[in-house]
Amino acid sequence: MTWLVPLPVVVPLLGAAMTLMMSRAPRVQRLVSMTVLGLTLAVSGALLVTTAVKGPLVVAVGAWPAPLGIVLVADQLAALMLVVSTTMTLCVLIYSIGQGLADGASQAPVSVFHPTYLILTAGVTNAFLSGDLFNLYVGFEILLAASYVLLTLGGTENRIRAGTTYVVVSLLSSVVFLIAIGLVYSATGTLNLAQLVERLDMLPQGLRLTLQGMLLLAFGIKAAVFPLSAWLPDSYPTAIAPVTAVFAGLLTKIGVYAIIRTETLLFPGGRVATILMVVALFTLLVGILGAVAQSDIKRLLSFTLISHIGYMVFGVGLGSVAGLSGAIFYVVHHIMIQTTLFLVVGLIERYGGSTSLNRLGGLARLAPLLAVLFFVPALNLAGIPPFSGFLGKVALLEAGVVDGGLIAWTMVAGGAITSLLTLYATAKVWNLAFWRAPPPRMPGAASDAGASTPVLPVMMMAPTLVLVVVGVGLTLVAGPLFDFSADAATDLLSRTPYVEAVERGVTP
Repeated sequence: MTWLVPLPVVVPLLGAAMTLMMSRAPRVQRLVSMTVLGLTLAVSGALLVTTAVKGPLVVAVGAWPAPLGIVLVADQLAALMLVVSTTMTLCVLIYSIGQGLADGASQAPVSVFHPTYLILTAGVTNAFLSGDLFNLYVGFEILLAASYVLLTLGGTENRIRAGTTYVVVSLLSSVVFLIAIGLVYSATGTLNLAQLVERLDMLPQGLRLTLQGMLLLAFGIKAAVFPLSAWLPDSYPTAIAPVTAVFAGLLTKIGVYAIIRTETLLFPGGRVATILMVVALFTLLVGILGAVAQSDIKRLLSFTLISHIGYMVFGVGLGSVAGLSGAIFYVVHHIMIQTTLFLVVGLIERYGGSTSLNRLGGLARLAPLLAVLFFVPALNLAGIPPFSGFLGKVALLEAGVVDGGLIAWTMVAGGAITSLLTLYATAKVWNLAFWRAPPPRMPGAASDAGASTPVLPVMMMAPTLVLVVVGVGLTLVAGPLFDFSADAATDLLSRTPYVEAVERGVTP
């Protein structure tokens, strides 16, 4: 079954080439894109089942042995991330197609969007499967190059300005990452993650700490942890709704994934764990305080995105099976919920003409289905029982209580406060945008009764509804998902299954 491993990277790249050649056949482009992501999802599902039963699958690209060659490794964590990310990107693709059809493709040029979107997908899957630091860097650069294009679609002044900020920050992160890669190779003679496990342990403690700090700095910028997150609220909200949803739901989690992978495999334990928890605490509190102060839904959700990254980093900092499994569960939850909410905000903007809370109102009466689509994931994000957000937060807070340290207890308190403030922020959106009477300029308002009411396209509503259902479904499968996350966390912390699988180059 090792032949399945490279397909999540190869299939989207082939699809990107095909859609680029079909730039004058929009219908064919749409069909190819959906087919490609459907196949990628099927392959990812097969990898998820196989890795759960047989363990990690390894492919040496070009049959070159490490450290000369690059390996792709599909373990339980990577396979789970592939399934979640591909499910999300497929739903967002359908949403974007619906938006393009409704707008006459004026907001998402078909000839550019589809190949770029598939290249972004290939970069994401390559990052998840990479068993080599340099290939991980390549995955980041692929998805970042594609994200530059997607972020500036439409060429408006705000998007160009936001894209410039995003490019500068991303290039800074890439430079730091590349310098770290050079130092790692100089010190160890390899960039293969499995080989680095042993070679890094033989380095002086000061050098190991320097390498670890540089990698954490690079990944921290990508994950938007405090104080490296100031760029995000000004960058993501300016893009079209599908792009914002993908960026918010997925791109920061790739940074979190890289932190999980390197911290557990290359630098387990140590003093940095304490720093991670302190960073997580500030990320939680600063992010959610920023959200509370916002009057625009997109910016409010962007700040909650930053805030909730803190929960994931907290789980990594604990360094226990319970903490790490809670972090993995929360990554899955947050990808789905954050993506769903940004898609809903796109529908709100389409219906109400704005995302400013000062210009919205009465949506619960004017668009009941839209209200439901927001209400359910908003409760999930806030951690209201019995949704997956509540379960994930409880798991992380319980892991903090078990740890028993002062910083862990402080994180538990910070996590609880953040959850309450998230509920306040989402309730603020509900009260102002959905519950109060609509302002005169809104469609359906009393003074504007003659105005036509906007129609929300089915191809935009349907994938949003699917993601809402998937988010609720996470609650129903929380038990098996927690068991799977615990198994993945156990393997990550033991490191043995990963290293032995790569050394053999075959399924163990």
